Amino acid sequence: MDRRVVVTGLGLVTPLGIGVEETWSALVAGKSGITRITKFDASNMATQIAGEVKNFNPEDHVSRKDVKRMDDFTIYAVAATRMAVANAGLEIRGNKAERVGVVIGCGLGGLKTIERFHSVLMEHGPRKVSPFFIPMLIANMAPGQISILFGAKGPNVAIETACAAGSHAVGDSFKLIQRGAADAMITGGVEATITALGVSGFNAMRAISTRNDEPEKASRPFDRDRDGFVMGEGSGILILESLDHALERNAPIIAEIIGYGLTADAHHMTAPAPEGEGMARCLQMALDDAAIAPEEVDYVNAHGTSTDLNDRFETQAIKKVFGDYSYKVPVSSTKSMSGHLLGGAGGLESAVSVLSIQRGVIPPTINYENPDPDCDLDYVPNVCRKAEIRTVVSNSFGFGGTNASLVFRRYES
Repeated sequence: MDRRVVVTGLGLVTPLGIGVEETWSALVAGKSGITRITKFDASNMATQIAGEVKNFNPEDHVSRKDVKRMDDFTIYAVAATRMAVANAGLEIRGNKAERVGVVIGCGLGGLKTIERFHSVLMEHGPRKVSPFFIPMLIANMAPGQISILFGAKGPNVAIETACAAGSHAVGDSFKLIQRGAADAMITGGVEATITALGVSGFNAMRAISTRNDEPEKASRPFDRDRDGFVMGEGSGILILESLDHALERNAPIIAEIIGYGLTADAHHMTAPAPEGEGMARCLQMALDDAAIAPEEVDYVNAHGTSTDLNDRFETQAIKKVFGDYSYKVPVSSTKSMSGHLLGGAGGLESAVSVLSIQRGVIPPTINYENPDPDCDLDYVPNVCRKAEIRTVVSNSFGFGGTNASLVFRRYES
């Protein structure tokens, strides 16, 4: 029989705050973390806004020496892991270390490091490129450094499935524990790609908002006037454990994870399949894995990017799977406040889903001002909503047509 898997710890580094409480307080207050870009001079960019992590001191989380040897994405992941491990009261030592693994999702890795050392190469030649250049930029350095710093010797994987990476990491970790390959997993997602190259690339695709005069109103999922997503950065980390392992050490159980779906659109490099066909199959797979009916879902944490096709097709996918109930289930996109953390989104939004169960509050979709006839569900507009929440679905969809859906439920013994 498959083992039950529970969530026992959370750690967050986001544009809304450092830590779970700061981030959650901003979410339920409907506060935006989107501001004008300060990390580089964006004055000549079509997009000059993003969700930057603010008031973050790397040396609060890693040594001064390691700060120089890690890209920001790795530092964010380590920082969020410190919080999550402390939150769970998880001790990783002795023989148990081999039963604790790390799976982290990341979309792009060390883009800032690539830009920096390319400039060094061009200006000063190859001898000035640091020996730490490659180890700093590769995406698997997030789970690698976490395993080194925390002593986790179990499964260790980096997942690079674009904007679905964080959710794939959580889902794969769930399955590793369920089938007995580990007793506990450090998992989630991370991203730090608010750089000149990153913004230029997304601008070239016309994928991100250019609403520079009103940064806090730029991310507007499901709204008629949406004009693209807003880049965000940060990390969301969860501690997952087998129920037996958690009970044995009297761990604080926040929620249970019960379902995971993953599919491919097999359609286009960047555009989702028409009518959300691949999204719908993914959502159905997650519900089937959880062995629940659509009517048992109390809240859908949407991918909700604030792009034309995603929001329209995700709405259609929900309708296809949920039928008439789709008009009754609350759906919201917290990207309206955090921006889109790309590979980190699934980690943050898994944590939000778990917190909504624990605290009985659905965060809103802010900036929902002008209804779109193609997006006509209950998007919890602008103000959070208190509700009895037992079961939540969280969606993540990525470039390349890769999809992930997770199902979380209130823990009941």
